[in-house]
Amino acid sequence: MHSPSSIPKWSVLLPFLAAIIVTLEIFGVLHDTSMIFLVPAVLLLGGAVFASVLHAEVLGAKVGEPMGSIILAGCVTLIEVALIVSIMLSGAEGTDAVARDTVFSAVMIVLNGIIGLCLVVGGRIYHAQSFKLAAATAALAVLGTLSTLAFVLPNFAISGPARQYSWAQLLVVSICCLVLYGVFLFIQTVRHRSDFTEETDDEGGEFFPDHHAQPSGRMTTTSAVMLPFSLLMVILLAEMLSAPLDRSIAAAGLPQTLVGVMIAALVLMPEGISSVQAAFKNRIQQSINLVLGSALASIGLSIPIVALISIALGRQMTLGLEPEQMVMLILTLFVSTITLGTGRTTVLQGAVHLVIFAVFVLLTLVP
Repeated sequence: MHSPSSIPKWSVLLPFLAAIIVTLEIFGVLHDTSMIFLVPAVLLLGGAVFASVLHAEVLGAKVGEPMGSIILAGCVTLIEVALIVSIMLSGAEGTDAVARDTVFSAVMIVLNGIIGLCLVVGGRIYHAQSFKLAAATAALAVLGTLSTLAFVLPNFAISGPARQYSWAQLLVVSICCLVLYGVFLFIQTVRHRSDFTEETDDEGGEFFPDHHAQPSGRMTTTSAVMLPFSLLMVILLAEMLSAPLDRSIAAAGLPQTLVGVMIAALVLMPEGISSVQAAFKNRIQQSINLVLGSALASIGLSIPIVALISIALGRQMTLGLEPEQMVMLILTLFVSTITLGTGRTTVLQGAVHLVIFAVFVLLTLVP
């Protein structure tokens, strides 16, 4: 926890270190086949992601709702889209499905891995935790609709290639996803904001636990400059690491879908840590908001943006899930509806989600 008048030095230092690594690679001093480049680049990519999210939260705390949530969601989405597009443009085998693999992995990670860990941590300490039912049911209704449109329906549409929409279908579905996510964001942050907050909710995020505490002008200016700079470093490092990542996965004989899992895990790491910390503090409402919000942003923003980029570039985009993935998605949505349909959570529910997550990891490594 930090003072609202100061900003962690690492959030400024790490993006500048990333810029040094990027510059050395561009001028040929370091090469993407060298461990001297790869190890620092991977570490600094993670650091730049954390720095971007933190600076977005600072700006969000300054401008308030609903712009705060929009800035944070936009930041995370831009990082995810940048990583997906970097892999797509690399030209490696299977890149037409990297968007599907990444967003599907994000849904599985947040709805099973992160929420399972939150419920186990919270249930072990507090036995049972309560949250507002209206928030969870609204988010799950939107999430179920978006998941079906994005991942299930392409398998049954006949106008395009197998597991793909035609260009017209992809465009219309993308617009529908954006509109539906926009309506949900309006409901969450403006019209029915009270449904998504706890009765004693005085928190404004991990960095600003007191919503009355506003960041100073100097801190806001620093974050306003560092946010786009950090995002630029994420995009450049992702582009430079895309080829080595493809080579490493191919050399290890692992499925190409592992690329999407790694991207999703990296992007969701900051919000995942925040969710578990909130559950540890008996703020399960905040955990659920973060978890469901992450899943909704991944489908409602990332898929449409990548789809529009694919249409503009004339590239194929495979969205339909494989049969075993479809089973895992249906099981996840079904169990999530039961878990979040009572307004009360226990360790048992968390254990169920963690078991589903373990099977998801197994099927990723051994299809």
